[in-house]
Amino acid sequence: MKKTGITVGVLRCSLLALSFMAIFTKNIQAQTQEQAAQVINIQDAEWGPPGNSPQFPSGVRTSQLGVHPEHGGPSYFSRFPAGSHFDLHWHTHAEYVVVLSGKGTIVLGEDSHELSPGSYIVIPAKLNHSWDVPDGDTELVILVKRDGPADFNFVD
Repeated sequence: MKKTGITVGVLRCSLLALSFMAIFTKNIQAQTQEQAAQVINIQDAEWGPPGNSPQFPSGVRTSQLGVHPEHGGPSYFSRFPAGSHFDLHWHTHAEYVVVLSGKGTIVLGEDSHELSPGSYIVIPAKLNHSWDVPDGDTELVILVKRDGPADFNFVD
């Protein structure tokens, strides 16, 4: 009987060790993917076609940089044409933005903020926000990183 108890105990420990190894290996693989070296200069970015959908700024273009291997959050450049407006909306996941060039205004909840190159914006999950770019000849270019897949929930 003791021999069976030892065998069952060894078997349980072995299964537990294999489970930990599987989790550990998955985490190492995810970290390796996440930490892969990458350099994309904005002048070499591959831009998608200009958008023309209701509620999105007409002519907005994006350049996908990558997707987080665990939570599926994309990172991308986005170019808003001068004079554009992005309707009030919210996202399921937090969004982090850096203004690379141009000027604009973002409304976060009830507060309006002027943006210029170097501005850093944290948009918490489910916070209503909108974007405006002044008329003229200068577009607003931003770098975006999300904590999960992109979704757009427009507020009527």
